[in-house]
Amino acid sequence: MSFGRQDWVALAYRQAARRRRLALLAFAGMLVLGLLLDIATGPAMLELSAVASAVAGLGGDASVMAIVWSIRLPVALMALAVGAALGLSGAIMQTILNNPLASSYTLGISAGAGFGASLVIVLGLALPVPETYAIPINAILFAGLACSGVYFIGGARQATAEGLVLAGIALLFLFQALTSLLQMVASPEALQQVVFWLFGSLQKSTWPKLWTLLAVMSVCIPFLVRDVWALTALKLGDARAAALGVNVRALRIRAFILVSALTGVAVAFVGTIGFVGLVAPHVARLLIGEDQRSFLPLSALSGALLLSLASVASKTISPGAIFPIGIVTSLIGVPFFIWLVKHNKRVYW
Repeated sequence: MSFGRQDWVALAYRQAARRRRLALLAFAGMLVLGLLLDIATGPAMLELSAVASAVAGLGGDASVMAIVWSIRLPVALMALAVGAALGLSGAIMQTILNNPLASSYTLGISAGAGFGASLVIVLGLALPVPETYAIPINAILFAGLACSGVYFIGGARQATAEGLVLAGIALLFLFQALTSLLQMVASPEALQQVVFWLFGSLQKSTWPKLWTLLAVMSVCIPFLVRDVWALTALKLGDARAAALGVNVRALRIRAFILVSALTGVAVAFVGTIGFVGLVAPHVARLLIGEDQRSFLPLSALSGALLLSLASVASKTISPGAIFPIGIVTSLIGVPFFIWLVKHNKRVYW
């Protein structure tokens, strides 16, 4: 029995689809293990079996149940949710800009959110809302402002990928400079709070904050699913995507709105965490390629797993203390960033 060209194409497609499913299942399994390990790790080490029983609601020691449900589970789940949001936003940015170095962190959106939070901490400038939500709301607003700035400075009429990248880099330095200026005029107490917030920390995570983040993600994801085919077509280039019926300009505007919401709400609750949005999409791309139907979910899973493992590392680097998780992710991301620049031969725009 001989195979024709169409048979070989169909076989290759089935094998690729099988590989994508296996990758998603493997990362989902590792995510569960990472979650349990994150909950078990801390000043009082817990057994994985006891943690699994407590999370599953099967009972156990009362002290273990209290530690898991009141203290560690919200933090561990927040690590997964924030990692997924940052990984997803990084994947969207790299797709719409066709640039492997693009992410909400490297293009100034996280820096904008950090500046918005710093305004509240140092100067008390915020909307008339309860103090608990003043920092998150301001961070989200300035993440949106940064996204708008990237788009309009980069050229609202053409909105070319290279213009958007250059505008993002300019805004990154602008918001970092403004944040440094606020640190210069801050009181010692406010300065300590700003520095701690900019380092990134999961330790102030609570159930209400987690539900807020998950609610924003649940609103964003359906819009992203609707555009998954258009994002795949965009990888062929703006001209070919337009020939296939994609409104490239409108697609980029929608994508920037989604990135603004995902990045803003993630940074708002845990502070600035870098390189997750850069590294996670590359892990997904190396494993399954550019098909957005699988690439976007795997980017989210990769980001969640990376931040969960970083959370474990932050609690084990210095016994008895919690290392800032933003520093841990940067220590992981910087070597990867350097490797990417050295080994990727193409021009990035």
